Amino acid sequence: MPRIALFPGSFDPITLGHVNIVERAIPLFDEIILAVGENAEKHYLFPLEQRLAWLRSTFAQNPSVKVISYQGLTVDFAASQGANFLLRGLRNPADFEFEKAIAQANREMAPALETIFLLTSARWAFISSSIVRDVIKNNGDYTRFVPDAVRV
Repeated sequence: MPRIALFPGSFDPITLGHVNIVERAIPLFDEIILAVGENAEKHYLFPLEQRLAWLRSTFAQNPSVKVISYQGLTVDFAASQGANFLLRGLRNPADFEFEKAIAQANREMAPALETIFLLTSARWAFISSSIVRDVIKNNGDYTRFVPDAVRV
């Protein structure tokens, strides 16, 4: 059975913290699906197609990384993709508490879907998409926090 991990997120925008998690997870899985969730009630800074393009560009050299968008429950999408793992990055204890609750709910809905947590490397642990968005909105230099594809 192939080891397929689904890494769900909004990636609004993708950060070097996200890249760190994916690069470290590549040797652990046969395939990693970067799943960009679409939520009509959430207001994104960047359009879906832009976020998908950034992800595809960032991981273009790695054929085991696939990029796709989805709607609905993550556990349902994971099942539709044959994913047997959810990949999540943790930056701090608050992330753990938030992600733990989601993982426990997901386990109730899909007992065979295992959540794997990776700690973001200390160098990137302070970065979040919301911090990057704030820097961008205020005309700051965000380029040190994002991969080349996002540096426009």
